[in-house]
Amino acid sequence: MAVLDIQITNASLREITGGIASTAVEASWVSTSYLIGEIITIPLTAWLGRVFGVRLYLLVNVTLFLVFSGLCGTASGLTQMIVYRALQGFTGGVMIPMSFTVINTQLPPSRRAVGLVLFGITATLAPAVGPYIGGLLTDNYGWPMVFYVNLLPGAVMLATVFFAIDPEPLNLPLLWKGDWLGTVFMAIGLGSLIAFLEEGQNDDWFTSVFIQRCFALAVIFIPLFIICELISKTPVVNLRLLRVRNLGLASAVNFLLGASLYGSVFLLPEYLEQVQNYSASQTGEAMVLIGLPQLLIFPFVPRLMRAFDLRLIVFAGALIFGGSCLLNIHMNPDFGGPQFQFGNVIRALGQPFTIVPLSALATAGLLREQQADGSALFNIMRNLGGSVGTALLSTMITQREQFHDFRIGERVTPYSPYVQQFLSNQSAQNLQHSGDPAGALQQAYRMLQASVQTNSFVMAYSECFLALGVMLIVGAGMIWLCNKAKAGGATAAH
Repeated sequence: MAVLDIQITNASLREITGGIASTAVEASWVSTSYLIGEIITIPLTAWLGRVFGVRLYLLVNVTLFLVFSGLCGTASGLTQMIVYRALQGFTGGVMIPMSFTVINTQLPPSRRAVGLVLFGITATLAPAVGPYIGGLLTDNYGWPMVFYVNLLPGAVMLATVFFAIDPEPLNLPLLWKGDWLGTVFMAIGLGSLIAFLEEGQNDDWFTSVFIQRCFALAVIFIPLFIICELISKTPVVNLRLLRVRNLGLASAVNFLLGASLYGSVFLLPEYLEQVQNYSASQTGEAMVLIGLPQLLIFPFVPRLMRAFDLRLIVFAGALIFGGSCLLNIHMNPDFGGPQFQFGNVIRALGQPFTIVPLSALATAGLLREQQADGSALFNIMRNLGGSVGTALLSTMITQREQFHDFRIGERVTPYSPYVQQFLSNQSAQNLQHSGDPAGALQQAYRMLQASVQTNSFVMAYSECFLALGVMLIVGAGMIWLCNKAKAGGATAAH
């Protein structure tokens, strides 16, 4: 639910915009506010889990998540929606690292790989099918159903947590010993960073006073947060764990994987809707091929993790994922959903072999009491990577489209034989329908301009896919810097 809710609203933003009487730019805060809430709460989960106990902490947050999900469906204005979505993200973000923690602390080593596979399904499948589910629900039942859909699985989750996880005694004194100053610095710094990354392109980056202030707050408060956590005797976020070789390196690779995973989930729908004029449901159907084949691959991952070096599995998965991106670097204006199918299937074959063994590598060698902190650090890097990757790709599309439009425009002149031939042919065709020679020529010029813009966008998107491919290849190489580890959790030096 938590991962799905990051993406599920993207396919329904047009309908949500109408429902809450906001503009398209304002409606981007429906996603941004959720991400801000989530990015703030993920680092806090290990500490708060120790204070309240895993069972109580999950039960309270899942209940609140369902309450805020329902309130999002009833929102009638932008301010209401932003507040409810931020609170939904703040409670939903708890589920991501806590599920990871439960796997590593409450499952025996022999079953841990299976648990990580189930965790991996949520991390890679949910972003792929989110737009499809969102579009399907919106088209058939209206946009509020995008939020109400959480109620049934949420009820099941409450029951399973209640009966399957043992209660723990409260440790309330720890609540007052925590580094509250560092927590405040973290909330301001990370919240400002996400707002800067997610809204920068909409507000034309540093031309906006709001974006300038978000950047300044992030630059000031994130270093202050890091300093506080490193010098505090009771840090809320144990940043010192990043000195553990495997956790530090795997978190860096996870940042790149997050940028690639969420970046590709952003890039493909954006291309299909902007260049090919796909509807939300058509876009969702094209994305499903990324998700469904993974369900067939995931059952084999635990066996491979026991049989092969985890680093080799991540390396192969990242290369396959990167290769699927590189298949899209020679697109043309006719490149649509069917042309993406082969690459999407290849991507689906590679993704299951990235996040699951990487998760095992990251926490290998950590003590039981360190697992929760390690989980929080590992997972926040993927979410940060996703926000950074999406922001960079969004900017890259705009900048490179303008660059290619300018360069193509230098060659498209009235003196070019190709341009003259194009205008002549199109004018003749338009004249048959309109009977107005001047109007037919003007229409031909507009068609030429549209063709130049379409080709510019196609070239820009091709370069974005190239950037993703290179990013994944770099991540594949970095994984060999980790120490070799077994699927059960032990590490071995080189």
